[in-house]
Amino acid sequence: MEHPLKILESYFNYTSFKPLQEKVIEHVISGEDTFVLMPTGGGKSLCFQIPALAKKGICIVISPLIALMKDQVNALNKKGIKAIALTSGMTQDELSAKLDNCIYGNYKFLYLSPERLQQDIVQHRIQQMPVNLIAVDEAHCISQWGNDFRPSYKNISILRQLHPTINVVALTASATPNVVEDIIKELDFISYKKFQTSFKRDNLAYMVFKTEDKNYRLETILVKNKASSIVYVRNRKATIEVSQYLKSKGVLATFYHGGLSSLEKNTNYELWMNNQAQVMVATNAFGMGIDKPDVKTVIHLNLPESLESYFQEAGRAGRNGHKAYAIILYNGSDEPHLKHQFLSVLPDVTYVKYVYKKLNTYFQIAYGEQLDKVFDFDFASFCKKYELNFSITYNALLVLDRTGIIALSKQFSQNTFVQFTTSNHALFSYLDTHEKLALITKSILRTYGGIFDHVTKINKSVIVKKVGCKDNDIDKVLQQLEKDDIITLQQNKTDASIVFLVPREDDSTINSISKIIKQQNKLKVKQVTSVLNYIENDSTCKSQQLLGYFGETTSDTCGICSVCIKPQLQQSKKNAELELQILELLKSKKLNSRELSHELTVNEQLVLKTISQLLEHNKIEITASNCYKLKI
Repeated sequence: MEHPLKILESYFNYTSFKPLQEKVIEHVISGEDTFVLMPTGGGKSLCFQIPALAKKGICIVISPLIALMKDQVNALNKKGIKAIALTSGMTQDELSAKLDNCIYGNYKFLYLSPERLQQDIVQHRIQQMPVNLIAVDEAHCISQWGNDFRPSYKNISILRQLHPTINVVALTASATPNVVEDIIKELDFISYKKFQTSFKRDNLAYMVFKTEDKNYRLETILVKNKASSIVYVRNRKATIEVSQYLKSKGVLATFYHGGLSSLEKNTNYELWMNNQAQVMVATNAFGMGIDKPDVKTVIHLNLPESLESYFQEAGRAGRNGHKAYAIILYNGSDEPHLKHQFLSVLPDVTYVKYVYKKLNTYFQIAYGEQLDKVFDFDFASFCKKYELNFSITYNALLVLDRTGIIALSKQFSQNTFVQFTTSNHALFSYLDTHEKLALITKSILRTYGGIFDHVTKINKSVIVKKVGCKDNDIDKVLQQLEKDDIITLQQNKTDASIVFLVPREDDSTINSISKIIKQQNKLKVKQVTSVLNYIENDSTCKSQQLLGYFGETTSDTCGICSVCIKPQLQQSKKNAELELQILELLKSKKLNSRELSHELTVNEQLVLKTISQLLEHNKIEITASNCYKLKI
């Protein structure tokens, strides 16, 4: 077995482990069940990746986040480590081929969602794999009291039946004590060890500031701290507006949200990662899996929906150990906005039933039917057709997604529909005089047989692989063919896709999850209340408040948060006021320190200290008779 430190150096380019990592890795390698609770940036991934690389066989990684799975698989592949992710939208043949690769292809990691684990073909093939470790990432999702609870996580224990001798490592960055208890119970840990690093971040100053002009306060913070920053906002429109405002003030900024194309996301991400843009203005779709050590400030322009999500987002600042700031800017309108966005739009059981029925009608799913296909979903069109409230309906879809009724993929895509309208003979005569279009056009014809007879949806990525061109090369060819009346072309943008995971049974389907819906609504009320308490409490150290929420108590204040530095700010304000008063008195006459003290009714020692500062800044000068006057 290769030594963990050697693996760390050769694959990950580190020469030493972070605190607690080495002990966790040793325990996992020894074959024992392990619970790991590390804040964001603590290095959780290495706690299962290195043990898996040290042993023969493949590690099964359960994760609820498709984007994070893809990021980790891409990162591992770039390091020469064979890894696969089972994502949505795969055909049965593609799924079967990937699973066979895991059995026979010397792959080291198989990433999949808990929903994918429920498929018989997946379970059957996993049973044949040489599994060396089972890793449950984002393990808080297994608890009904956890942030982003997913009932499908409760079925992960099937892996223990498929490979009863293989140990499990559960990892999370945010879990309250009752969530930890739930995780241990659901994963059937009997003899296990819990590793937990303190949630305390000594270098991170948690700040909460009330301000009526958020944009101005934001600008002053970013101008003062000219280093890499993230600004979290509530919606996609705000990412663009705030980034444009910052650029107008000379702050280099870019933006990120879930509706951007892959090219736009990657371009903006690289600008920020390479420090060509100081600020990334983003929705909470940005940040998971991002490890940029030099982030100086993380600023929330809107109140977060929970302290769990806030702690993770704030924790992206200061990973290099240097002093950093996690700042919330709020005003009087934020509390009602928070309640409106997260409480008034919670769907009850009746509403979820209604949306589910309309969804089946929209896609023409018959009662008792389950179609094994991916449906492109235009959310705005769906809501408009059935006159549904956007916010409540969106939350209802999230409920259906989390509870395994549907799989909702929230990502930008463009659908391309083509039909050739000219005759076969005329087409090839045209291509004889337009040779640059011939290769892509012929490839489309050979891929889609009925494209002369009816409108056909084409998959541009298939053509890209066949021809070896770029995506926009295909667009140019199609646009030219349309312009020359060779084809009809329709390109639609969608912001989501849906897969129905269970047969349609209407009320019966939703009744099975009604208890979960009620419980999750109750949890959301509790989470929003905790955020408001955090904002309003300006007498207890902010770090102590966050630590207490996660079950960690300490009598030590951080000394750097907005509560701890308040006395310093107040004293600084008093000093500034005293300076102005002294300058005002010296406008009319020269005075010594005793006379100034008498005039101001202030302790002479404090007057002397303030005079010293004024002398240092060349605002006053001393006379031959030891009096003070304004400096001309």
